Amino acid sequence: MFAHLPSHVNAYNVIQVAVANGSEGPYVVRPEDFSFVRADAPPCEHPMPIPVVVLLTEKGGHSDVLKLISEYEASLYGSDKVHSTNGYEQRREAALMAGPSKLRAAAAASAVAFVQTRLKPGESTDGAVFFDTEGKPLGPGHIVVKTNTDTFEFKSQ
Repeated sequence: MFAHLPSHVNAYNVIQVAVANGSEGPYVVRPEDFSFVRADAPPCEHPMPIPVVVLLTEKGGHSDVLKLISEYEASLYGSDKVHSTNGYEQRREAALMAGPSKLRAAAAASAVAFVQTRLKPGESTDGAVFFDTEGKPLGPGHIVVKTNTDTFEFKSQ
């Protein structure tokens, strides 16, 4: 499942995703497996969290931290369908220990970011996928996830 977060972080639009492994074996999901197919523009492909973390290390501030964390938590905790066993909560606790505001902004992005995860059967994870759109809205569209073995499409509801 996925949800658009209301604002962007610099040039990046943010989508909160939750992934559950319903298969009988382990499954690896990576941020670069995601793309956003837009109705009126080329798709946004291969998002990577590292450029966002680097950008926030260089230019991030207190407002970036508040905006990113508050919007992500509102999306995550506002959904009764997300019950992550391996995601944001564990990363958030580590990020809260960071120092100066630029470092806290980068740590917040690191905690929120969807990272490569190996899920055992029945496990789930969540995170933010950052799409570089030069600050423009994503617009209407849907998420496509292409893993090594499968392709999944998720339409907006």
